Amino acid sequence: MTPLPFQEAEVLARAGRVVVLMGGDTAEREVSLKSGTAVAAALARAGVAVQTLDFRAGSLPDLLALAPDRVFIALHGRGGEDGQLQGALGVAGIPYTGSGVLGCALAMDKVRSKQLWHSQGLPTPAFELVDASTDARALVGRLGLPLAIKPAHEGSSVGVSKVTALAEVAPAIALAQRYDRVVLAERWITGGEYTLSIVGGQTLPIIKLETPHQFYDYAAKYLADSTRYLCPCGLSAEREAALAALGLRAFEALGASAWGRVDFMLDEAGQPHFIELNTVPGMTDHSLVPMAAAAVGWTFEQLALQILASSFERAT
Repeated sequence: MTPLPFQEAEVLARAGRVVVLMGGDTAEREVSLKSGTAVAAALARAGVAVQTLDFRAGSLPDLLALAPDRVFIALHGRGGEDGQLQGALGVAGIPYTGSGVLGCALAMDKVRSKQLWHSQGLPTPAFELVDASTDARALVGRLGLPLAIKPAHEGSSVGVSKVTALAEVAPAIALAQRYDRVVLAERWITGGEYTLSIVGGQTLPIIKLETPHQFYDYAAKYLADSTRYLCPCGLSAEREAALAALGLRAFEALGASAWGRVDFMLDEAGQPHFIELNTVPGMTDHSLVPMAAAAVGWTFEQLALQILASSFERAT
């Protein structure tokens, strides 16, 4: 078993009254409700005094009325994972789990996260911003086919399309624009899909994802039983350690802290390409961070307590 960053007794002694924030108003609402429910149940089993709050626009007074000692953020997507909530909680003096305002804001913005990674010499696929006026033929001439077209500020693969022909470019842009005014086209990386979980500054075992879908989309993540999760991931110990160290660099380059998940591809030549960073990953029965934690001997309850302990860094 990999040692826990925080002793469970310490976490329980310091936890106080905890409110798990979940739900929200985004396309990831249902996933967030599942994550928050699972986390709250785990914390309760561990002995934490915990409540849940379906946190939607205008809910801050409801949270303040509960007078929590700290909050566990299980909100996915905009409004919960992009720095807005983190800023409000900071002003209110309420300690919270996960990354701060900067790390959340940068990670949620796929364009700026890729720009930062590129500036730090960290590999990420070539991309361009696109809109309804984009010349599909010229775009494909520059980036090739297939392409990934996606909203810049969504998670859980919401609004993402794999484009394999010129005629698919415009419909894919239109779909992405239903979720975000900023849309990017990204060179498609053919190869293996992997994810690295980070908790308390520790990297957990890398998981390889295999799906019969065109890519690891929303259905493959949360609905399908056909997705395969390989842990061990099939890489040599030396290769996995090197990729974990590189992934931790990508995590820290965006100002992230506490916990998160870095998604990347290995192309057919074995070279890595970072796709995105999730600062509030899913905690459902299909989620990857709990799988990686289980691989090193942590129970779901222990994982929830370790994430909760990240709020101690912001204790007032």
